[in-house]
Amino acid sequence: MPAQWTAEIVGEMHLKGITAKQLAEHMGLNPKYVSVVLNGHREPKGAENRFRKALDEISLHAKK
Repeated sequence: MPAQWTAEIVGEMHLKGITAKQLAEHMGLNPKYVSVVLNGHREPKGAENRFRKALDEISLHAKK
């Protein structure tokens, strides 16, 4: 079962119009890997912080 933080990330992505592909590109990751993590199939150490940081960075960049 996916962790709560993944649902929060996906919800925020939806609200801000950010795709998993955009998030993956920003993080330098394969989009399929991002999907695996967000769907709860993998729980890499430190993933929550990395995903939240990347989402915040994309959001800030989009506002400029």
